[in-house]
Amino acid sequence: MSGFLFVVPPLVGHINPAVGVAARLTADGHRVAWACADPALVRRLAGADAHVYACAGPVPGAEGAVRPPDLRGAEALRFLWEWYLLPLADAMAPGVRAAVTEFRPDVVVADQQAFAGALVAERLGVPWATSATTSAEFTGAYDGLPKVAAWLRNQLAALRARIGTPAGIADPRYSPHLLLVFSTPELIGPQAPLGERIHYVGPSLADRPAGPGFPWEWLDPGRAKVLVTLGTANADAGGRFLAECGTALRERADRVQTVLVDPTAPPAAGGTDKDVLTLPSVPQLPLLERMDAVVCHAGHNTVCEALWHGVPLVVAPIRDDQPVVAGQVVDAGAGLRVRFGRVTAPRLGATLDTVLHDPAHRAAAARIRTAFRAAGGARTAANHLARLAAATHG
Repeated sequence: MSGFLFVVPPLVGHINPAVGVAARLTADGHRVAWACADPALVRRLAGADAHVYACAGPVPGAEGAVRPPDLRGAEALRFLWEWYLLPLADAMAPGVRAAVTEFRPDVVVADQQAFAGALVAERLGVPWATSATTSAEFTGAYDGLPKVAAWLRNQLAALRARIGTPAGIADPRYSPHLLLVFSTPELIGPQAPLGERIHYVGPSLADRPAGPGFPWEWLDPGRAKVLVTLGTANADAGGRFLAECGTALRERADRVQTVLVDPTAPPAAGGTDKDVLTLPSVPQLPLLERMDAVVCHAGHNTVCEALWHGVPLVVAPIRDDQPVVAGQVVDAGAGLRVRFGRVTAPRLGATLDTVLHDPAHRAAAARIRTAFRAAGGARTAANHLARLAAATHG
């Protein structure tokens, strides 16, 4: 029996992939614990009995951790690092050190944006694995932005001097021991890096807590069905885009039925509309089994969950890694891209029509679905972690 400490940021999209892996390790008899700045969020996603060590750190949406919704491109990236990721690492470090000292894990599993996990593990001499919940940084995303890449390296070097081992050389985003990427080259493309420590395990999907009941009887078997969602972190930026989606899809109500996720909507927002059902949240995984297309922000988890079900996409990236992931979808043939800030209802509707009716997009999505399922997901990731732990014992 080995011990594994998952160090995660308080972000749903980064915790969810780790939940399935942690559950597999627990089922195999291993000890599992978590370190996070939002223990309640971990317990909501991983189960009420999850063993969580509380860390300090900013929680998205709290005072001082709200990103202006109009930030895009390099400005959004700089804000993310300067006002969130780096302060999060500094704040989490004492809690992570205390968790490692008390729990005594054989392996620390550090999310690629929870830098404290990697740097503290390195400083304390504990092997660490990277949980890569997005593949964007492994595909040369900064190749054309040398100043941005240099700035990021300098920020990480300064962070290492504060909380890690100054003489260390490993980039806290990429473990030298084990890198678990929750995707596959079939989506990432030919630029997907290779190496003995790099393993593409595909999406890690696990049962999720049941939310409010979904009106399954509302779904009309005689019409195509489309899910529109901007994930859990973009409610502040999505008003105009969601309105354009609603207009485009209502114009197609004779042949398309839509589930539109708007976190700002009241719980009963769905009303009696037989064409567009608007809800603040939905049971996304079981719902995807019924969908014919997804319109989304190109968030890595949403894209991978759609493609796990063989559902093609219309992607409208907003910021961060989303333009890179959107490019992966388009290059793989599994969907089309529109401009989040400028798309109109007619343009969106025409793009959706193509994705729904061009069999090439569905065939590409099916090809990725096959690759994802063959990769093994949470089971394969847990096996790699168990082997790393075993290797530490000689």
